[in-house]
Amino acid sequence: MRILIVGTGGTIASAMTERGYKAELGIDEILTRAGIKKSDGVKIDTEDILNLDSTLIQPEDWVTIGKAVFRAFGEYDGIVITHGTDTLAYTSSALSFMLRNVPVPVVLTGSMLPITEPGSDAPRNVKTALTFAVKGFPGIYVAFMDKIMLGTRASKVHSLGLNAFQSINYPDVAYVKGDEVVVRHRLALPSGEPSFDPKIEPNVTYLRLTPGLSPETFLRVAEGSKGIVLEGYGAGGIPYRGRNLLGAVSKVAGEKPVVMTTQALYGGVDLTRYEVGRRALEAGVIPAGDMTKEATLTKLMYALGHTRSVEEVREIMGKNLACEIST
Repeated sequence: MRILIVGTGGTIASAMTERGYKAELGIDEILTRAGIKKSDGVKIDTEDILNLDSTLIQPEDWVTIGKAVFRAFGEYDGIVITHGTDTLAYTSSALSFMLRNVPVPVVLTGSMLPITEPGSDAPRNVKTALTFAVKGFPGIYVAFMDKIMLGTRASKVHSLGLNAFQSINYPDVAYVKGDEVVVRHRLALPSGEPSFDPKIEPNVTYLRLTPGLSPETFLRVAEGSKGIVLEGYGAGGIPYRGRNLLGAVSKVAGEKPVVMTTQALYGGVDLTRYEVGRRALEAGVIPAGDMTKEATLTKLMYALGHTRSVEEVREIMGKNLACEIST
């Protein structure tokens, strides 16, 4: 049994400096501090490919991580990626679209407290991820506080608490109890050859709908973007009273994809439910269904990396590519 652990930085790799916590530790030191040995029944190899606060992670870094993971498929039985928590769910979603027919468990994890601090959750989370990488099943997952969540369904829901991640509109895949993996939701195994498709369009804007948002602001944002994710209030809809934002969206949606998600964590978007939602559909808005915001954004980047046709993007956004959307 061979496992690769890839380090990318984040809080888990941070130490205190004169300017606050900064990612400085390599993956070998993280494992040492977590009390994990490299040859205790499992041969562990390590690779540091980045050492960044995850606030600094960019779409190009997803490609770098994806390349490292794809190269490792033929040599390893499981892969763990340590990552900062702030953008971890974006990375796990992006990897889920770029890497298809993943043949081994690929598990992202991090921590809310640096491993250099007393009481850090880092050892617990790394051990959880490692246990699932050894005893779990193929796919891309997030491990946090003993839970194993699907990579396209995990979202950070707390800025400080240790139980910072939840699986949104989808059950936890498993949880780890000691050295055992208790499966709660088994996924279908991959049926084809592994592939890596890194074509993404980073120039996508995420814009939050708020009372008073002007049509002019929306049009300026749209002018500089290849696509827009518009976060709505609930089941979905766009205002047209007082400020005709709907009219501005209608002008853009025929030329560039405008995808609507929701500020609500659970339930997703249903643009057929209310009159304001039906108007949005008629204007050409693409509903995100029950995808997380992270999956919605990265999937739109992935779609635009393959086509600029609004109708083709609409088709891709509606397909279930990596269990990211309920159909």
